[in-house]
Amino acid sequence: MSKPNQQQGVILYLAVVITTIMLAIALGVSSILLGQIKTIKEMGFSVKAFYGADTGVERALKEGDFGSSEASPESLGGGVEYWVVYSDPITIQSYGTYKGVRRAIEIGL
Repeated sequence: MSKPNQQQGVILYLAVVITTIMLAIALGVSSILLGQIKTIKEMGFSVKAFYGADTGVERALKEGDFGSSEASPESLGGGVEYWVVYSDPITIQSYGTYKGVRRAIEIGL
């Protein structure tokens, strides 16, 4: 009669081990997915910052005022800001920021 009791104990042990392994796999996959979601969200921030910098270059080319050394930051709305730096008479550097992400564009004329 002791044999069936031993088998039930082994089955219970295997069930706990299998459940633990499945929980570990689920936690690992969820950790990877959360990291990927954060990365994708920050890529969107990067795109907005880049287009902010692009706006600065376009505005500098449109206005054609290359004499000033640095313009004050300007807001595009929605948290996007940009500013333009003229490092020499033929180089324009424009920086865009959005939620802590900063992107830059430099062009030579």
